[in-house]
Amino acid sequence: METGNAAANFHMLLALLIPHYSPPQLEFFIMFNLRTTLLATACVLALGACSDKNPPAAEPAATTPAATEAAPVTPTAEPAAETTPVAPAVAASDAKGAAVVSDCATTIDGSDAMQFNVSSITVPSSCAQFTVNLTHSGQMPVAAMGHNVVISTTADMQGILNEGMGAGVASDYLKAGDTRIIAHTKLIGGGEKASVTFDVGKIKGAGPYEFFCSFPGHSSMMKGTISVG
Repeated sequence: METGNAAANFHMLLALLIPHYSPPQLEFFIMFNLRTTLLATACVLALGACSDKNPPAAEPAATTPAATEAAPVTPTAEPAAETTPVAPAVAASDAKGAAVVSDCATTIDGSDAMQFNVSSITVPSSCAQFTVNLTHSGQMPVAAMGHNVVISTTADMQGILNEGMGAGVASDYLKAGDTRIIAHTKLIGGGEKASVTFDVGKIKGAGPYEFFCSFPGHSSMMKGTISVG
């Protein structure tokens, strides 16, 4: 577009100047203007080409957010649970201790927990006879939680229990006339008392001897040793 305008302007200028200049002057003028026009056109074209070749401005590089590493978490050790020392298991018979003996007699107690309060009785050798007093500190009746004291050798105890079960509560769960029984009290219920006295010579044999409750199922917990010392 700009080149065409320049040529038109040049022709108009020639039409105006031809009447006033000599041929040498006119030739010089023509050549000078022609060079000028061509130079201007070349500059215009060069500028246009340069503007087309300029690369587009680079877009700013996307900023990649820096990866944030999570701070390592140090596990917090939980305080160790306090351990309550456990006392060594003690056999029931050992925990109860020995019966207190005075004047050739002792008192032992049975309870609704199906327990005697002692695990052993030592009869003084100076005693010719010995008395066992039985109390029942519970509240249950004799038919439900009756207790007694039966004395025999350890070897005879189970046979006495087995044969006495059929005798019933009225017979103290003991077979009538059983010669294996050295001595026994009657069955008592809660709040009641009973006693038995026997010849100490009867427990001076080879033994060993035991005292126990003949109420069915009680002897596994209600028993202990009896000896002369």
